[in-house]
Amino acid sequence: MSERYDRLQELARAATVHLLPAGGGDGPLWGSGFFVAPGWVLTAAHVLRPHLPDGPCDTVFRVRGEDVEAEARLAHWLVGDARAAKVPLEEDLALVRLTGGADEHQHECVWLADRAVRHSGALKACGYFPGPPETHFRLVDAEINGHEDTHGLIIKPDIDFPSGVSGGPLLDPETGAVVGVVKSRRRQQDGGKAVAISALRRFGETYREVLAAHDRWHGDEPSSAAGDNWIDLQGGGPGPGAEQWTPADRREALRLLAELPPPPDAPTVELLAAKARSHNRWPGSTPELLTWRDGAGLLYEGTRPLEALTFLRYLKYVELYVRSRGGDPGDLARWSERRLRKEPRRAMHDFVRDAVLPEELRPAPAHGGGRIVIPYPGPGEGPTAVVLLDPVIGTETARFFWQIWYDGGDGEPELYETDGSVHGCAPDALVQALRGPLGRLLRARDQEGRPVPLEVALPVEYFDTAVHRWRFDDIAQLTDGGHLGARRRVVLRALERRGDPDKLWAERWRSTSAERRFTGWRTPAQGVLPTARVYREAAHDRIPVMCRPAGHGPGRTAMRLALESGHGVALWHIEGHSTRACAEPCDVLHAKAQELLGTLGSLAELPDRLRHLRQDISERRTGNGWAEPMALLYDDPRRPLPAEEAETLDAPL
Repeated sequence: MSERYDRLQELARAATVHLLPAGGGDGPLWGSGFFVAPGWVLTAAHVLRPHLPDGPCDTVFRVRGEDVEAEARLAHWLVGDARAAKVPLEEDLALVRLTGGADEHQHECVWLADRAVRHSGALKACGYFPGPPETHFRLVDAEINGHEDTHGLIIKPDIDFPSGVSGGPLLDPETGAVVGVVKSRRRQQDGGKAVAISALRRFGETYREVLAAHDRWHGDEPSSAAGDNWIDLQGGGPGPGAEQWTPADRREALRLLAELPPPPDAPTVELLAAKARSHNRWPGSTPELLTWRDGAGLLYEGTRPLEALTFLRYLKYVELYVRSRGGDPGDLARWSERRLRKEPRRAMHDFVRDAVLPEELRPAPAHGGGRIVIPYPGPGEGPTAVVLLDPVIGTETARFFWQIWYDGGDGEPELYETDGSVHGCAPDALVQALRGPLGRLLRARDQEGRPVPLEVALPVEYFDTAVHRWRFDDIAQLTDGGHLGARRRVVLRALERRGDPDKLWAERWRSTSAERRFTGWRTPAQGVLPTARVYREAAHDRIPVMCRPAGHGPGRTAMRLALESGHGVALWHIEGHSTRACAEPCDVLHAKAQELLGTLGSLAELPDRLRHLRQDISERRTGNGWAEPMALLYDDPRRPLPAEEAETLDAPL
């Protein structure tokens, strides 16, 4: 073991802590953790769950390390179901915050890599174990020899972890970065599991806050009592020469990026990183991108950074973007220019200096303060996310198997994630089940001012599901913030129409989408028995509007006839009356629906026009309350739903 490794391990030791109950003395050891930013400790969620079963709260406990002892509270964790018997691997992270100000306690912080790639090979596991007679720090040789799920690391079986190390850091001595958090030993066996540090990105906005503080702290070049800091001891990087991107370059660049306003969305970061790489894609899939730092993490081949020119070009793109939105990236621009002058290949400096912001990221021209209506994408015109809710056959109460598909705009939808349960999901549990996977997809694909449209495909009898009211943490009326229908275009589709469209549907869609003026068609008409012929012969500019639910009673009959006759667009009141006779509020609803349809210049404007009304309701603007319970069928046969699986999804016996 080299002297550099020994000094690096001393820094890891100084940053590692153990968690104890409140009060003085040596209470029972809960587990280990480590400082990732001033005042912030990362640990495993299962270390805290026995003592804080309800999750983040005001309960105080202690954090103790070599040079620090302080009170702390659980600030955030990733646990989805606190009642579950075990904490799933991808949810087993918790962020603890010291009480008082961030500068109140002086302590070491580990270095977290900007790459999201999961580690393989040798490393060091750090943590504390209980005496006797007192708690001791332990550093154990370990090796990652496998991966599990999205963020799981499998530790080689011949490694023996002492009790108490759970929650401690996994240090890669080659790169000088912490790459994971120890989760557990394998029961009655050697080895264990760990959570990759990339799972930190699942904390969302808190991840941004913590990593910005991390990069500022390291950017100040702090030194230990022995005069060491993480960057000076890092290896695995390039050789000498100003054409190479060094650990010191990375530290300063990340410090400057941390001072900028965060990126608006993941596609912006992804596009700028791809442009910096001249569209030579990075290996593997694209991770979650929440910060400018995450984009820099895409500029590697394996553990080695690309040339300095690539990083400087990425910084130039970030500078251009921030400046175009009224920000001040002056410090970043000045440092980047100084660093570029050190690069010896002067003929290639224009590769950086001549960078221009991609057209799709240039600010939109001013529109006089009016709202912009975004047309719904047709084939090849933009991305869509689709949730298929397939009812389980043979159950007494409704249950669904779900699938999430994503079409990036090329007309070839890809299966993003599928329900792995045995019995399917009850309707009231759908939001909780979809919150994680669907939320990750939408966060990764939303663009500034253009959230990805969401389509939910259901059987007709479930068309009154209030999808537009869904939240990822709860369900709420539109007068409550955070619901999907005000943030993005949310439409329903008919699950029975999976696969190739029939002729009636395709021809009516083609004719209706060619219209430029639309009329609301009150259906079913009072006193008139609806027939398939009436729906087939309806004028192509007529949009069915119902003041009643579509999932039962006369509304269900009308919706069935509309679908069988090729209609692809309809509006209805999911909580309206089920009786045949209408009342005065029905007249108001139909008049308002006609006003909405009268604003359209094309059929593709309808989903976003309705979203504007939902946004008004969410922001408590008056006059549009009629639209709160309205659902929209927008079923484009040019983009058919993925075909049904050959095998029937039966309920298990």
